[in-house]
Order: sequence, then structure tokens, then C-alpha cells
Amino acid sequence: MGTELTRHAIHVGETHATLITSAPFVERAEEVIRTVRKEISDAIAEDPRLLTSREPIRVQDNVPPIIRRMVQAASLFGVGPMAAVAGGIAQVTVEVLIQAGATHVILDNGGDIVLRIDRPVVVGVFTGGAAVRDIGFRITPRATTFSVCTSSGTVGHSLSFGRADAATVTAADGFCADAAATALGNRIKTGETAEIEKAIDGMLSHETEGMLVVAGDRLGMGGSLPELIRTHGAVEAISYG
Repeated sequence: MGTELTRHAIHVGETHATLITSAPFVERAEEVIRTVRKEISDAIAEDPRLLTSREPIRVQDNVPPIIRRMVQAASLFGVGPMAAVAGGIAQVTVEVLIQAGATHVILDNGGDIVLRIDRPVVVGVFTGGAAVRDIGFRITPRATTFSVCTSSGTVGHSLSFGRADAATVTAADGFCADAAATALGNRIKTGETAEIEKAIDGMLSHETEGMLVVAGDRLGMGGSLPELIRTHGAVEAISYG
């Protein structure tokens, strides 16, 4: 509990992330991100479908583990492999840091967050100009990794075919949380209450824990979510490129 933590910005290619952990693990995190980004880039050069497909694809057995996990997660939720890339990079990086001895790690990769914590934290959900704003989750320590990923059709640069201000999914795994958040956001076309409820009900699965959707002045929730609280998050703390 007494471990001193540091906040560090990581910029590698299109990855614009914020890492909170003990200082000795920062350099290792940067190494992991560079390595997996090269693996992804090389795999795309061999199979451009990884980048362009908006639907699940099949790949060869000899692809790098991160590609295999991206493809598997995307297939579960009916989206293309890149829907799991940000959460996947975060997941792999946090896993490596845990193996190296880190006990408190939070990696926010452009709004796709993976954490393993030894003390309670608050994770804000950024909803842009929506009427529902200043909300977040109070998350308590657990023995495993935990992921909070958000897709938006109105905020940021992520590809979404929906109009949700925030489509947030919590799960044990960043690959699944990221892919599921994309799929959930894609289902929000009008932002009406019935549509939000139907989208959440249709998306909940064994691979996810909970879901939250914000569309204008409407808020929908389903599954098992951490405690939702009011919080005034600083915009400058958001990780994006």
C-alpha cells in the first residue's frame, strides 16, 4: 500500500497512453508497447484484412499471440480485429508488468483502460458534451486484471457506426472489453431509451461484466458494474492522440 506511484505519458506511434505505476516499471511498459505495436504492424503488412475488416476474420495459426487474441475477442462480438487493438495492447502490457512484480498498474490507452490495483481508484467516463456527464466508477482491488473500455460516436477518433456519447464495457480482459464496447456503440443509432436497453441486453455475455451507455440525456446500465459515482474528471488527464 505504501508504494510510491508515478504518472507517465507514453507516445509510441498512434498509441497515446497514460501509465500509473511504480517508476521502475515505466521503461518496461514502453518496451512492451513498442514490441507489440511492431508485431501488429508486421502482421497487417502480411494480412491487410487485420486493419480493414469491420467483421470477424480467420487467421493463420502462426500469428503473434496479440493478433490471435484480438481476432478471438473481435469474433465474439461480431467486429473487426482492430476493435480490440487498444484494449489488447493495454492488457498485454499490464500482464507483463504484473509478471515483473508490479502490484498497482493502470494503463489508459486512449480511453481503453486495464488495471490491476492494490488500492481503490476512481475511473472517470468521459461523455463529451452529453447532458449526462461527470460520472465514473469507484473500483476496489481484486486479484486479477480488470478492464474499462469506452467507445464513442461523438468523442475522439475511434471508429464507431453509432451515436453514443459513451458506450462503456467492463470485463476481466481488455481485448474483450474493447471489442464489446465497439460493438455496443455500433448498436446505438438513435439514443432512445428502448434502443439502449435492447443493445445492452443483447450484448451481455460471459466475457463481459457490465455495460453503460450515455446518449445525450439518457443513461442505461446493465450487468454487474462497479459503483457509479459523481466525479469531476480533469479533461487534461484524458489519454488521446
